[in-house]
Amino acid sequence: MTTATSHRLAGLIDAFRPADGAPPRTLGAFFRWNLEGSWKWLWIAGLLSALAGTAEVITAILLGAVIDAALDTGAATFFQDKLWMLVGVAVFFVVVRPVLFGLSAASNAIIVGPNVNPLVLTRLHRWTLGQAVTFFDDDFAGRIAQKQMQTSRAITDVATEVINVVFFALASLIGSALLLTTINGWVALALAIWVVIYLYMIRWFMPRIRTRSMARAASRAMVTGQVVDTITNIKTVKLFAHADHEDKAAIGAIRTFRDRVIAFGVLASTFRFSLMLLAGILPVLLVGGTLYLWAQGTATPGNIAAAGAIAIRIAQMTGWVSFTLMAIYANVGEVEDGMNTLTPPHTLTDAPGAHDLEADGDIRFQDVTFAYGREKGGIRDVDLTIARGEKLGIVGASGAGKSTLVALLLRLYDAEEGRVTINGQDLREVTQESLRRSIGMVTQETAMFNRSARDNIIYGRPGASDAEMIEAAKRAEAHEFILDLVDFKGRTGYDAHLGERGVKLSGGQRQRIALARAILKDAPILVLDEATSALDSEVEADIQRALDNVMEGKTVLAIAHRLSTIARMDRIVVLEDGRIVETGTHDDLLERDGIYARYWNRQSGGFIDVRDAAE
Repeated sequence: MTTATSHRLAGLIDAFRPADGAPPRTLGAFFRWNLEGSWKWLWIAGLLSALAGTAEVITAILLGAVIDAALDTGAATFFQDKLWMLVGVAVFFVVVRPVLFGLSAASNAIIVGPNVNPLVLTRLHRWTLGQAVTFFDDDFAGRIAQKQMQTSRAITDVATEVINVVFFALASLIGSALLLTTINGWVALALAIWVVIYLYMIRWFMPRIRTRSMARAASRAMVTGQVVDTITNIKTVKLFAHADHEDKAAIGAIRTFRDRVIAFGVLASTFRFSLMLLAGILPVLLVGGTLYLWAQGTATPGNIAAAGAIAIRIAQMTGWVSFTLMAIYANVGEVEDGMNTLTPPHTLTDAPGAHDLEADGDIRFQDVTFAYGREKGGIRDVDLTIARGEKLGIVGASGAGKSTLVALLLRLYDAEEGRVTINGQDLREVTQESLRRSIGMVTQETAMFNRSARDNIIYGRPGASDAEMIEAAKRAEAHEFILDLVDFKGRTGYDAHLGERGVKLSGGQRQRIALARAILKDAPILVLDEATSALDSEVEADIQRALDNVMEGKTVLAIAHRLSTIARMDRIVVLEDGRIVETGTHDDLLERDGIYARYWNRQSGGFIDVRDAAE
């Protein structure tokens, strides 16, 4: 097969076709949702597999026919009298049978297998990306990733094994039964009884295998989640000397997984013994029965050969089919486990008919309350207007509600009471994508991908040129240190990778790259959440000058504990216990001699004294 042909075959299923609607939460519908768009070729592959299975029955028929012809004709004239019969049999074995098996293999290995896995994985990943941040807050990142990979692999295995085995086996079994009826109805009845017993055994074992497989998959995902959580926080583990503690936690998860694997293995071993016992009975029934009929003069030697070939083939196939069914049911259990984790409906969605945000206007919090569904925390009865182009500083002790205010502006949550608007547009009525495109953000906990410095900066605006990216880095005082970067593969400068979560950089370097990203994004609204907290005073002064340029013409919300960074804001609001208790300019608030003045007077090194949080 040429490369061009294989590429054409591989392109028959669109491996990245989006799904229609939300994933269902029932198993059959979930399979249909994931496989939608591939069904035509799944059925064609199944048909080809069935034809290959039928070829196995034809093999037995031809074997019996050749034996009977040889006995009827005799050795002297056999090749002369039966030449065309032998040529036909040879053509079947040399041409027809290999072509059928080759087409079946190609349909599964080129059309189905390589496309179904990415089709399912991309659909599950897209759905997961649409979940609210609370979905990710409540689970291990590693566990969620494991569930996506596990579910896509399991669905692919179910699809390919059903095609490879179930279609093939059903065609072989039906063809075998039809063939045996031509020998004798009693032999066919014996096969039918054996099949009923076989199906009953499958019906008893498979649901139990599915249940234990689901438990095994869940415990495996917990091991992954525990290990990934530890590795992700490895510096904290080492700083607190808690390697033993993490080891015990991992051993606990691994021990549970081991117990689940053993339970699955016990059931699988019992199934295998029962299967081998049943498979051994079939040749005795079919060959013995046909021999008896031959002795009675109602069966031919060719019938004996055909029945024997069928009996041995079905007995061998029984093991293959049964273990495949066990694997299919095990995979179904893993799919069910993944479905339970990955298919919760999105809790934060765009309203029907949501439009793109027009961000050129005031930001308003209108009597907004949000407490994360609890009695305390968050913000309460906040009424705040931020004029277009205004620079607003937000001050408050830890837990005062500063981050909640920003999270509501970004619509990471919806207000429990009141509403948030930009330019008069309720954020619940605009698309989340357009809202977040309109807001640039630099946080204290800077998010870095384990990609190159270039990729991390250009994430702010993927279509930007290298010149624009470098200019943004220079304005963020990041260009010089980026040029000195070297990663473990020898990549340098903007091509150097930063490590997971930017671990190869200092806190100040991470914040400068995050600032360069925000500069490149050039959004009309800018949120600075402790944007200079990790910088020393000299570097902060340089960054502050860059920030002054970046903030020009933008609406800015700046959260800071280092009050010197927001003293020049147009206005400052002070939050306490989720409420706005003071508002005004820096000078106004000092003259008022209230909470802000107390913060200012008691700050140490420019930071709010944590003791103020208790007062």
